Amino acid sequence: MMTWFTDPLQFDFIMRAMAAAVIVGVICSVLGVYVVLRGMAFLGDALAHTILPGVVIAFLIGWPLAVGALIFGVLTAVGIGVLTDRGDLKEDTAIGVIFAGFFALGVALLSASGNYTLDLAHFLFGNLLGVSTSDLWMISVLGGIVLLTILLFYKEFLVISFDMILAATLRLPVTFLRYLLLILIAITIVASLQVVGIALMLAMFVTPAAAASLLTRRLPTMMLVSALIGIFSGITGVYASFYWNIASGPAVVLVATAVFILTFLLAPGRGVVWRYSK
Repeated sequence: MMTWFTDPLQFDFIMRAMAAAVIVGVICSVLGVYVVLRGMAFLGDALAHTILPGVVIAFLIGWPLAVGALIFGVLTAVGIGVLTDRGDLKEDTAIGVIFAGFFALGVALLSASGNYTLDLAHFLFGNLLGVSTSDLWMISVLGGIVLLTILLFYKEFLVISFDMILAATLRLPVTFLRYLLLILIAITIVASLQVVGIALMLAMFVTPAAAASLLTRRLPTMMLVSALIGIFSGITGVYASFYWNIASGPAVVLVATAVFILTFLLAPGRGVVWRYSK
């Protein structure tokens, strides 16, 4: 049993993958609590897809791909905020317009480059086992920025997540906080690209946080439980990828999904089995 556990740890690429999985598991899961509470799942998915043109443009001009992704992620976040600030468009409408336009631009640029599969496929589906030392540093720095910002604005984010009227009464900078949360989501997506990819990003935001919401109602505890689920999913996904020869990003997401299903069925007081056993 111990050999099964320790054998993969002999390889440097596995250790880097573990570290990346832990960092991404924490930042996605903690920020994902706000995404779930504020009903921003569609926004998270849209932001993940709208960075595609930034990745392609950065690839074509020889820039680091994360730089292009970050630029377009922030542009998307700000663009959604601008379109919805005055109430001219509903948020889901603005998201749909920008999501479709930017993703189509990314696909068009990708097709024009003549390389659909080899160079950018891991950004669509993740390449956790291919994380380099420089990738790990980038993930660590961006993850640190996100967690530090959440810590600094914890109370403000708490208020706007539960009661916008109270936030206005307390004269909190609601617009600034909303933009900041959007930008944090964009930064987290860029940090997580190599782990789960664009196509699976939504799951890392929503699934651990959704499972945690079934186990506790207090926000700090929910963040802690969500982060633990994210860490467990990342590490277990790496082992599954190593031993079963499956793609690492989908493996991480499948573990998180399995945890959610078990929680949905067995959560004390709220799980399906618990309710129907009464």
